[in-house]
Amino acid sequence: MMLFIGMALIVSVALALLISADVGAMIGLGQDQFGQLVILVAVLVLVAGGSFGRRIRFNEMLSGAILWVGIFALAIFGYSFRTELEQYGSRFLSELNPGSAYVSESGDVVRFRRSMGGSYLVAGDVNGSKVKFIFDTGATSVVLTFEDAKRAGIDIERLRYNVPVSTANGEAKAAFATLNRITVGNIERNNIPAFVAQDGLLDTSLLGMSFLETLTSYTVSGDALELRD
Repeated sequence: MMLFIGMALIVSVALALLISADVGAMIGLGQDQFGQLVILVAVLVLVAGGSFGRRIRFNEMLSGAILWVGIFALAIFGYSFRTELEQYGSRFLSELNPGSAYVSESGDVVRFRRSMGGSYLVAGDVNGSKVKFIFDTGATSVVLTFEDAKRAGIDIERLRYNVPVSTANGEAKAAFATLNRITVGNIERNNIPAFVAQDGLLDTSLLGMSFLETLTSYTVSGDALELRD
């Protein structure tokens, strides 16, 4: 008897929420769908209490009801604020892993944190292949390492290394290439001029001016790099 009283209590509270606050509409569900969800929660409470195998005392039923109502409320919260939670998760990841992008709520600003070495690592994508860049305004163009270019589908065998470039190790030669697509966070650009470094010449690809000059702006403030679409 106590079991049915407890279940009736759960359903009554849920119906009151439907009538007074229109909770189903608030989380993107119709009232019919929300009502079905309430019945499902009641069934889960029934199963969790082990009601099919033994008699349940009222305090056990009440504890089970509170537990499942809490889980249900948490699910509503997570669904209602899913966009904000995704953004906070992205920001948290960018703090723990320099190079990962934090995209602003508006979607037109991508932020990165300074790495332990003092440079700004930028996780990007070239022709569908993941590439880790170093933000470098001193580079006149995007420069890919030999390995990154190969993974990005560039025909290495047809490249001609006849473009003189300056590196930390002195003068060297690079090959000209055009990147079909380069993506950083939510920012995507097509047909970007780039250079490919000779094998062993460069450890990390460079995000240079041939990409940066296509942006509305880029700023460095404190330990944060912002790229604005």
